[in-house]
This record gives sequence, structure tokens and C-alpha cells, in this order.
Amino acid sequence: MEQHIKLELKQTTVESLKSFSEILNKDINTILEEALEEYFESQQQKLMEKNQFDENAMTNLDFNEFWDDLDI
Repeated sequence: MEQHIKLELKQTTVESLKSFSEILNKDINTILEEALEEYFESQQQKLMEKNQFDENAMTNLDFNEFWDDLDI
């Protein structure tokens, strides 16, 4: 079942979509789908990087403090 979403776009965005649709010979839905896919991939990458940073920040020990009592 498809869900419909009401979108409100600025006039300049609509004009750009129409222009690029003609230039690229793609329909507007295809352009929007491609743009959203790129956006989601970019945001997912940012979230993964943030999660990695958060995991690395879980300790407040510096390198020497962390390894100080380790016997090899």
C-alpha cells in the first residue's frame, strides 16, 4: 500500500526541478528519488561516523593511563 505525503516546495525549487527534468531528460519523480537516496546515504554515513566517535569517547583515559598497568 502506497502512502501519500504532501510536499510543499519553494517556487525556486520547483523551477529547478522542471529545468533539470528537461536538461537531463528525466521525470521529476526520478530526480527526487535519486536526490533523496543520496541524502539518506550521506546522513547514514554521518550517523555511522558519529556513532564511532561516541564509542571512542566512552573512556576518558588517555593512551598512557589506559595501558599503564598492562604487563606484556
